[in-house]
Amino acid sequence: MRLTTVTQMTLPRGRIHSLVLAAHTTDGPALPISFDQRRHVEAGDRRGSWMAIAFRLPEQVARSEVSQAWAAVVERHGALQTVFDRDDDGRLRLRAADIEAHGWEEHDVADDVDPRAVLAGILDAACTPFAQPSHRVCLVKPGPVSTDADPRPMLVIASDHANVDMWSLLVLVRDLAECIDDLHDGRPAGSRLPRSVPAFSEHTAMLDARPPAPADVAARWGRVLDAGQGAMPVFPLPLGDVDRARPAVVAVDDVLDADGWHRLSSNAERLGVRPTALALSALSAATLDLAGVPLRAVFPVHSRYDPRWNDAVGWFITNSVIELPDPDPRACSDAVRDAISLGSHPLGPLLAPHGGMVEPPGMFALSWLDTRRMPLGVDGGFDVQYVSATVETDGVMVWFVINDDGLHVRWRHPDTPEAHRSLPAWIEAVTRRLQQSAHEVAEHGAGALAAG
Repeated sequence: MRLTTVTQMTLPRGRIHSLVLAAHTTDGPALPISFDQRRHVEAGDRRGSWMAIAFRLPEQVARSEVSQAWAAVVERHGALQTVFDRDDDGRLRLRAADIEAHGWEEHDVADDVDPRAVLAGILDAACTPFAQPSHRVCLVKPGPVSTDADPRPMLVIASDHANVDMWSLLVLVRDLAECIDDLHDGRPAGSRLPRSVPAFSEHTAMLDARPPAPADVAARWGRVLDAGQGAMPVFPLPLGDVDRARPAVVAVDDVLDADGWHRLSSNAERLGVRPTALALSALSAATLDLAGVPLRAVFPVHSRYDPRWNDAVGWFITNSVIELPDPDPRACSDAVRDAISLGSHPLGPLLAPHGGMVEPPGMFALSWLDTRRMPLGVDGGFDVQYVSATVETDGVMVWFVINDDGLHVRWRHPDTPEAHRSLPAWIEAVTRRLQQSAHEVAEHGAGALAAG
């Protein structure tokens, strides 16, 4: 699996078709809206609010099979059968809808045009918060002039972020592939998939029905926000003028190969901590060394707290904050538990007394994703790519991703001279310490990290 952007993804040159869908809202009460959905959708329709996944299909798959299979997938997942709008008083509303396909539209790709730009335009237009529906499937069949050696067509599944997370995209790949196989073998689409899949709106309703968070959690959130003068953490090194969003710069680096990650994990086991804690100790040490302040970052955590949600599609990610003042791996392990605790309760009531989730210019978010821990294995032959949009940003986002190939880091920052210096320096310092920790901790102990 590869984490990339629409401008950097592998996409064959050929014919691009997208499945045109229409949504018809149904009678019935409005559905509950999660805290993160509301924040995202209230920002309005905009380019690049989507996320996508691309993968290869068998050569013989026809567009008609894809459309039938996608209809079955949509029927399985409540999140794909909802639309956002506003009621007569202008309040945000989430409604159930019937989704129907209106056939395939072909999109012209001129000889002098990058097909990735065409794909980006399709998804920017179709996958916005108030689109009805806000998801789109595109099929790219390599043409005779394609330089892609792989003759298999590529399918792209995209949706506005309000209704999916990265885990959900893997669910959709699995479900669609199963439905296509069923059609090939003469079975009803989806006949081998789990029969009952709860809707994300049920998850939201269950969170809303929870009792208030414990007083110590509310107090801890208060201290976290006080440390940021009421706002989320910012990147600790200079970013320049980020009072307005600027084009995003995105890069991906390999940090550890599979053997290096295995060694780091073995060293973490010897120290009695998880590999995540040992890796975060390297980030903490690098930040203290370069910035002279503890690492503080927004830290997404998942809310699939029960196996019943593993096959569901929705935005099962909420935000927490991680603080790493001490690079000792055991202290970092405690910090992870603290962050998970902060993110284990509905954020709306916790943040409301502080003015909600205030995102300052320069906000720093740090994500940790081990794709091997996802219970939905997708065969390597699918050539899967996670695809994000090209956006403007005023903050910093860093993703650490572990897969069968090792540990990788993807980072995004605003296009300013200062950020071009600060982010590579920080990434380099973190990478150096992670590589040292994979080789040295077993012999020299945790102190090797801080000395890196």
